[in-house]
Amino acid sequence: MKFLVSILFTICIFCFTMPLAAQNLTTTPTQNPIELGKINWLRDYDKAVAAAKESDKPILILFQEVPGCSTCSKFGFGPLSDPSLVEAIEDNFIPLAIHNNKKGVDAEILKKFHEPAWNNPVVRIVNSAGKDVSPRLANRWSPEDLLSTIKSGLVNSRQEVPAYLDLRLQEMQGQENLKEANLAMYCFWTGEKEISKIDGVLSTEAGYMHGKEVVKISYDANQVTLPAIVNQAAKVKCADAVFVDDDYDIADLRRATEINQIKRAGDYHQDKEVKYYLTKSDYKYIPMTPLQQAKVNAAIGSNQDPDQYLSPRQLMALAYFTKDTSRQQSSQINNSMEATWYNLWDEVVIAAKK
Repeated sequence: MKFLVSILFTICIFCFTMPLAAQNLTTTPTQNPIELGKINWLRDYDKAVAAAKESDKPILILFQEVPGCSTCSKFGFGPLSDPSLVEAIEDNFIPLAIHNNKKGVDAEILKKFHEPAWNNPVVRIVNSAGKDVSPRLANRWSPEDLLSTIKSGLVNSRQEVPAYLDLRLQEMQGQENLKEANLAMYCFWTGEKEISKIDGVLSTEAGYMHGKEVVKISYDANQVTLPAIVNQAAKVKCADAVFVDDDYDIADLRRATEINQIKRAGDYHQDKEVKYYLTKSDYKYIPMTPLQQAKVNAAIGSNQDPDQYLSPRQLMALAYFTKDTSRQQSSQINNSMEATWYNLWDEVVIAAKK
């Protein structure tokens, strides 16, 4: 078994490093100015063009003021430090940073692309000939805006959009219209597994309310309605009762469902084993977003492949942990991915290079 796991780890490293032919497998940069986030950027346009030709990848250019204003700094420690976006940029593009407030070579590249100096962040995705392959990103600095631009660049350069990026985009888009509700059932572990399969549900958590086992859900109200969630959950016996906040009309909800027991939410207590199926696997050691955790938990509980929801780097980290159980640390369930990911990734890279 140890021999097979060792082979798996080697294969994961090989499969991961292939897309990085134009770059080295690197740890998180420690000397980046805050405006550049956690991405390993090239700083030479000609080298970026050569790498793009060699790898057949587009170039993602960040025109950034360094040192910069608060908008520049927020873009750096926000979108440019999101683990999913960092991985997408480093794996699928040649990242190039051009300072828009410096003379010399940087100023020449600004002039080449007709970009203004001393400007807020701008992102351009271009091919090796310097032609745009997606719309220029300017005056929009949210993680969702950057990820939408990344996705457009992948599609227009005929690259596959990884499933983990689509999940991340769903989470980002859902924040503006995020709603919560609590569904009671005979077993909240089954409930987490089944309700997570419903499109538009962004997170689940097992707990207790009004003396019943419940699954607290967050969902994107633009993508799915609460009655639709309740009706689908009822089909698998995971909606015996519904507890909602004051902004829901209980009478309307009762008319739209076949659930009679609907009332206002009360005190909630989280169970000690949320994501039950995930807690029983090595996947629990991998930092994930809430939607990834929900989907992976459901896949494990349904005997499906959980790897489809993870990124190449997360899979590499999983292989790292399963190769040697002494490296396993505490469970990452319900932890912030941003808070724990980079230290783990650096550890994986260092181990891979030994």
